[in-house]
Amino acid sequence: AKPAAATATAKPAAAKATTPAAKPAAKTTTPAKTTTTPAQPAAQVETKAASPFAGATLSQLEPTGTVGSQSHISLSSSQWSNATQIVQATENMHLSPYAATIAVATSMQESKLQNLNVAVDHDSLGLFQQRPSCGWGSPSQLEDPNYAATAFLKNLPSSYQNMSLHTAAQDVQGSFDGYLYAQWEDQAAHIVSTIVNS
Repeated sequence: AKPAAATATAKPAAAKATTPAAKPAAKTTTPAKTTTTPAQPAAQVETKAASPFAGATLSQLEPTGTVGSQSHISLSSSQWSNATQIVQATENMHLSPYAATIAVATSMQESKLQNLNVAVDHDSLGLFQQRPSCGWGSPSQLEDPNYAATAFLKNLPSSYQNMSLHTAAQDVQGSFDGYLYAQWEDQAAHIVSTIVNS
């Protein structure tokens, strides 16, 4: 009975509105097409803003606070791109915003966020100066920012969230002076914040 009633209602409505509705429908079609084109970039912007880190506060990006004096450098577009790939790898692994800060700061110390494709220390390559001879991956893998960032993040200690940045970074890197990572925390946190909120 319900479908029949619905059909009966639909027929008179269609019959009354057939002639007048046809013209407005044609008019509405044109604006609909016009709005489709601008709607696509808007959807892309929404997808970008849907970052799980969007709105992250500085207290989330550097929960233990900075240690010692802080250093800052100007970044080129390629350095920003490398930092963005580090942040995306962190998001893909469902880690915290602080993990992104640790990774970006570590790369700032190791390579100034430059993807090193020529070994500068033994066989160290990529954003984190990871060494193929130490089992980090092949040279071509280590020169892939996503691979290098993921490899670094996989090795963060499980308690990194409660550790100072330089201690967590040193736990992964085993550098000659892990304290050097601390100097990049402030700028790294601001870089991550800019990336996830733009």
